[in-house]
Amino acid sequence: MQRLIVAGLLSCAAVAHAQIPDALPKEVQQGQLVVVRTTPGSKVTYAGRNVRVAADGTFAIGIAYDAPKEVRVQVRAPGGKSKVERIAVTQRTYETERVDGLPPETVTPDAKTARRIRAEAARVEAARQRNDDRTDFAGGLKKPPGRVSGVYGSARIDNGQPRAPHLGLDIAAGAGTPIAAPAGGIVTLAEPDFVLSGGTVLVDHGHGVSSSFLHLSKIDVKAGDRVERGAKIGEVGATGRATGPHIHWGVNWFGTRLDPALAPSP
Repeated sequence: MQRLIVAGLLSCAAVAHAQIPDALPKEVQQGQLVVVRTTPGSKVTYAGRNVRVAADGTFAIGIAYDAPKEVRVQVRAPGGKSKVERIAVTQRTYETERVDGLPPETVTPDAKTARRIRAEAARVEAARQRNDDRTDFAGGLKKPPGRVSGVYGSARIDNGQPRAPHLGLDIAAGAGTPIAAPAGGIVTLAEPDFVLSGGTVLVDHGHGVSSSFLHLSKIDVKAGDRVERGAKIGEVGATGRATGPHIHWGVNWFGTRLDPALAPSP
């Protein structure tokens, strides 16, 4: 049976949809989550995918961190008229960040640990493929409290070893600081001890939009729970590949990892 987890107090504004534009933007940034409303009943195609469109016409797409200078979105109106929207993509210059003092086994793992890391990554990727008709994302995503300590897109050098770009937002806060769901959704993954991400929670917000929270010291939800914005999902920690208390907040559109700083806010 699905549990419903809510915040102590939820105002009407907390659950209402944010102001959603009724046309695709002419320009976006790499890493941006785009939420827009079109004519109800329209068919939308982007990045080789048939995009889910809500009954009121709301839909979401994600712009990859390395997207080219232009992307195209095809919108077919209910009457059959089709239009291809060309959207300019601002090309970003990403930082280089050095992180030292990480647990060695999380940077240069042995063969057994590497196999475990791959298996855990596959579970995360599978959880991000959920695609149902909820529109919790349409109300915006509320940023967790704390100081930004690591930015999206940065080239990471971990313990002197070049690693994949950092595709999320690191937020430093005291150990045990409560972390709340940034929007309503369904918990699709809740694991306390992944090698790289430590305590890990994924919340699906509908239409392929999801949030992930890594390095948690405590998890207060389980897979299958329904949470509302503001509901506690866990606490800040330093589990997994971490040097101190913080969370890594990730936002995805299916497998496309986005910049939480560019996500619409409530």
